[in-house]
Amino acid sequence: MVTDPFFYAVAIPAVILLGLAKGGFSGIGVLGVPLMTLAISPVRAAAIALPILIVQDVVSVWAFRKTWNGRLLAMLTPSAAVGIYAGYALAAYVKPAAVELAVGAISILFGLQRLWVERGHSPAPAKALPAWMGPICGATAGFTSQVSHAGGPPFQIYVMPMRLARDVFIGTSAIFFAVVNWMKVPAYIALGQFSPGNLMTSGVMLPLAIASTFAGVVLVKKVDAERFYKIVYGLLVAVGAKLVWDGAHGLLVLNS
Repeated sequence: MVTDPFFYAVAIPAVILLGLAKGGFSGIGVLGVPLMTLAISPVRAAAIALPILIVQDVVSVWAFRKTWNGRLLAMLTPSAAVGIYAGYALAAYVKPAAVELAVGAISILFGLQRLWVERGHSPAPAKALPAWMGPICGATAGFTSQVSHAGGPPFQIYVMPMRLARDVFIGTSAIFFAVVNWMKVPAYIALGQFSPGNLMTSGVMLPLAIASTFAGVVLVKKVDAERFYKIVYGLLVAVGAKLVWDGAHGLLVLNS
């Protein structure tokens, strides 16, 4: 079990961010694992975070169990499984830093473009992206989720232009990532990261994880739907910037 006080100084805000994200503020949760890596290794941080995410998934899926889009789930989930396997199998060949850099750059461009389109008082009309992009975004979400729990931006890039009702968007995201997180469990077992110490560390933070997820569920329902989308686009840009920073820094370290 982790006993370093500095770890909990960064892990507590990380778990709160993960909870708010699971409660509906999609995107900010990607900052959770990078915060934990200030104190421990990235692989261990991700392993400690995964059981927390799975418990938080129970709260978010239950809260939005009546509002979700089955067609999108059927399109994105199988390809996410392919991405998860690729993230595990190709870890030795594809540097997570390079993936973070690419996903971050795309997220920034997409978020800024959507904010520009919706800069006026009237929102942009709903527009579905080409169907062939669904499996690509699903696989990318699975891959980035496996390597860094950062599957949100690829999912959002495909789904958000459809302008689903707020609760349908949140519910679909909640179910999608609940399934994705369970699919990642075998990989982390194979990596030997579900040690008693790591699981105990996850367990210590579960009460905070549950409370913060419920807080997110309550707070997101108080936000106007149009404002909600603009907030998520803004968060997508911020998260993208964080991923670009982490990716660029990681590649510089590898090449130094």
